[in-house]
Amino acid sequence: MKIDDRLKHLEDLEKQALLGGGEKRIKAQHEKGKLTARERIDLMLDKGTFRETDKFVTHRCTDFGLEKNKILGDGVVTGYGKIGGRTVCVFSEDFTVFGGSLSLAYAEKIVKLQDLSMKMGCPIIGLKDSGGARIQEGVDSLAGYTYVFLRNVLSSGVVPQISAVMGPCAGGAVYSPAMTDFVIMVTGSYMFLTGPDVVKAATHEDVTYEELGGAMVHNEKSGVAHFAVDSELECIDLIKKLLSYVPQNNLEDPPFVEPTDDPNRGDKELDTIIPDSPNKPYDMLDVIKRVVDNGDFLEVHKHYAPNLIVGFARFNGKAVGIVANQPAVLAGVLGRNSGMKGARFVRFCDCFNVPIVTFVDVPGFLPGTAQEWGGVIKNGAKLLYAFCEATVPRVTVITRKAYGGAYCVMSSKHTRADVNFAWPSAEIAVMGPDGAVKILYKKELKEAKDPKALEKKLIDEYTEKFANPFVTASKGYIDALIKPSQTRPRIIEALDMIDNKRDTNPPRKHGNIPL
Repeated sequence: MKIDDRLKHLEDLEKQALLGGGEKRIKAQHEKGKLTARERIDLMLDKGTFRETDKFVTHRCTDFGLEKNKILGDGVVTGYGKIGGRTVCVFSEDFTVFGGSLSLAYAEKIVKLQDLSMKMGCPIIGLKDSGGARIQEGVDSLAGYTYVFLRNVLSSGVVPQISAVMGPCAGGAVYSPAMTDFVIMVTGSYMFLTGPDVVKAATHEDVTYEELGGAMVHNEKSGVAHFAVDSELECIDLIKKLLSYVPQNNLEDPPFVEPTDDPNRGDKELDTIIPDSPNKPYDMLDVIKRVVDNGDFLEVHKHYAPNLIVGFARFNGKAVGIVANQPAVLAGVLGRNSGMKGARFVRFCDCFNVPIVTFVDVPGFLPGTAQEWGGVIKNGAKLLYAFCEATVPRVTVITRKAYGGAYCVMSSKHTRADVNFAWPSAEIAVMGPDGAVKILYKKELKEAKDPKALEKKLIDEYTEKFANPFVTASKGYIDALIKPSQTRPRIIEALDMIDNKRDTNPPRKHGNIPL
């Protein structure tokens, strides 16, 4: 074949590859309100930067008539490009080709990209829209999935991994996104291991796709997903924003953004944000947004275990991860789900050199048999383990309550936190004054002529002697008592001071976190 003929053949093949499963199936995708695999990539990456890999790969199956039906690309578009000028790898599953089902060749394309991502040291983004394994390929398809899963594990903590579920993600396919760092689900998408028909046959439960594994199910109940969005465009914007807080890999620092907010800015409103009554709630999000740059906070896992807040923000242009109790939900207690949520986020930050700022207002752990039987001890230990293991710069601010074991868990000085502040409203003790007095003075209260008056007197005395920040500061467990209005500048000063921190863990293969 002459050179000109080969060039013409190349042009023809490229046009063919761009059509995916054909115009009819592309139209069907659009009629569902969904973008195609290539349209998603074009919207996400900087214009003109996408370079496709393995565009002409086809499946190798010769059964069930598939040898006569080979489509270039075989159901997944892979390649690399830039987002905000930073290199990323991306694969986008193409539902117009065999319903996006995975073949061995399809899996090999993703694996090749995963390996490239690790070599280049850049994030990898997977846009999920697949009916699952290609049944016609049998065990080859299962092997393909497992090769992908292996790379998910090997990439973990090396490069950031983001999954966006934009359609079906069923069966074994769900394990890949579940092992990535962040999962975003678009309304109308779903994830499950066994479909509604199987569930009904096995349990007699009649559930819809949405009820079984829809976006809000996995954001609110299972915790598998970290974000829920209403549209694919919103999903793509979220991916871009999320990437702006994280580094390219585990050897780099998060991207710095030139600050436009005064690092010395105080906020007098914080001096009165804590209610006079220790049992009255307030919204910790108000505290966070008043101290971070421009009030911009990207909350992660917003709908799951909302008694704990996690997310990303900046202090004077530097990206940080924030972990905070939420007194507006269940008084800010820690529970089994919040323990897992917090541990996962802390470990991500530690993997990728993101400093952690912790805001503490925690009365303890959520009581009850459901919590105890559900593993609140183990899951609380996960958060404690994650903080103890972390070697990134850490700043902690105790705003009000810090009681019992929950005080220990929430990035206390004893877990190697670097700088620990407390507001004058802080109450740091083994337990709350009310509970302590009832235990310590049970006999006296029972015999008193006026138990209520005595109880109030004893609570005031206990608070003065034990449950105040001055006692804790006198022992060196708090580095400084600060005015709430000065929280922002003090955090920024602390982060600057510990920016070059060096801390290590003992040499070992890996720890054994209580999973």
